[in-house]
Amino acid sequence: MANPITNRYEFLYLFDCENGNPNGDPDSGNAPRLDPEDMHGLVSDVAIKRRIRNYVEAARENTMPYAIFVEHATNLNRPLLQAHEETGTGVDPAGKNATKANVGAARDWMCANFFDVRAFGAVMSTGPNAGQVRGPIQIAFSRSLDPVLPLDLSITRMAVAETVAGAKTSEDYRQWEAEQPEDKLRTMGRKSLIPYGLYLGKGFISAHLARGTGFSEEDLSLFWEALLRMFELDRSASKGLMTVQEPIFVFKHVGTDTNLDQRARQAVLGCAPAHRLFGLVSVQKKPGTESPRSFTDYQVTFHQSRLPRGVQVGFVVTGDEGGATVLWDAVPPGITVD
Repeated sequence: MANPITNRYEFLYLFDCENGNPNGDPDSGNAPRLDPEDMHGLVSDVAIKRRIRNYVEAARENTMPYAIFVEHATNLNRPLLQAHEETGTGVDPAGKNATKANVGAARDWMCANFFDVRAFGAVMSTGPNAGQVRGPIQIAFSRSLDPVLPLDLSITRMAVAETVAGAKTSEDYRQWEAEQPEDKLRTMGRKSLIPYGLYLGKGFISAHLARGTGFSEEDLSLFWEALLRMFELDRSASKGLMTVQEPIFVFKHVGTDTNLDQRARQAVLGCAPAHRLFGLVSVQKKPGTESPRSFTDYQVTFHQSRLPRGVQVGFVVTGDEGGATVLWDAVPPGITVD
């Protein structure tokens, strides 16, 4: 297993949604999530992590050690049982005879082979017990910079999907279609969207928790790539045009002490509180803009003069070969610096 990361990080990213539903709420008819007090849009941490998982799954072809544990349409108990099989613990499928040592061996195997377990952690005690893992990467709910306007639009589907009583063959269905009035072979539906919304997301990476999962520098590089490109391989008509806007702001704690051991300790524990670092980035509508409809309607400012000692800032941008690269202490174009 590769060595785990040794620095604490915070990161801040901007993404927008144009003519789509960035994150539907099942409890509200899949309407865009909103803060009802101020009508700002919300996107859950789960939705962001799902897209990161989808990107890693596609980019690494779902192969170990970059496989995905919380995979679409699967039974989580299958890889948990595989973990016990591979480590020879002898635990039964129900996990009732799992000892602490059995659980620990299975947990270590899961961390070694599944990217999302190393990154986000997982509850792995649903069947063949592999314990619980608290992941080093934690992501907060994203919030739109301005109020969004949710629209509920009517759509027409030029076909129906009905079970025809007594029909046993495709020819029976064809005969039924021929007997129906044309307007009875259409249905109405609904589609929810917002015209435009720019969202700000925040996240945290703990070097302390990375020790428990083995989250490495290689994993971190893949995470930056997945976060930057997560919408590119996860397109759908319902989401409209969603884009992570460059750059992603990365705050890396490096320490200040002249004693190397003490500096390493500072790098793990951090040199400034997260909220202070997030406050170094401000996003405002440009003068004269009332209803933003694109990212160019905003001005992003980085308050570099207020950067605390012991913290290094990086900017995740698209690399030369389409991946992601981190520019350290080199502010990319389009960002105002003060």
